[in-house]
Amino acid sequence: MSGRVLARLAELGLDLPPVAAPVAAYVPAVRTGNLVHTSGQLPFVDGALSVTGKVGTEEGDVAPDVAAGLARTAVLNALAAVADLVGDLDSIVRVVKVVGFVASRPDFTGQPAVINGASTFLGELLGDAGVHARSAVGVAVLPLDSPVEVELVVEVA
Repeated sequence: MSGRVLARLAELGLDLPPVAAPVAAYVPAVRTGNLVHTSGQLPFVDGALSVTGKVGTEEGDVAPDVAAGLARTAVLNALAAVADLVGDLDSIVRVVKVVGFVASRPDFTGQPAVINGASTFLGELLGDAGVHARSAVGVAVLPLDSPVEVELVVEVA
């Protein structure tokens, strides 16, 4: 696969990873009409989570800036699922919605800043097509004790 978006990824020093294998009974992405919905993607790198735990500001917590980097990784995995389904990231017309989940301590309220790791990256990668609506939600726990999970809805040509 080659193209404008993959070239931009290379400029950012990144490669599109292989699609993460589902951890339960679902598929990584589905297309209906011109919309692709991804399943929630964890920040897997080479099939493993590099960091686990809750996001917060106490000793032993996953720091918010580390979690923002994990959100970036998770959205990259979501883009891999899109590319696997449609064949080319250049077919993305726009990112419609990002939903980000942050496994966080009950008193942590910085979920929007954590999910900015995904949102900012989409803008860097796709320009105006990466501007999107978004939800950033704090949750008690995520699969495999992941600190973040991200899903996308994208419009494709």
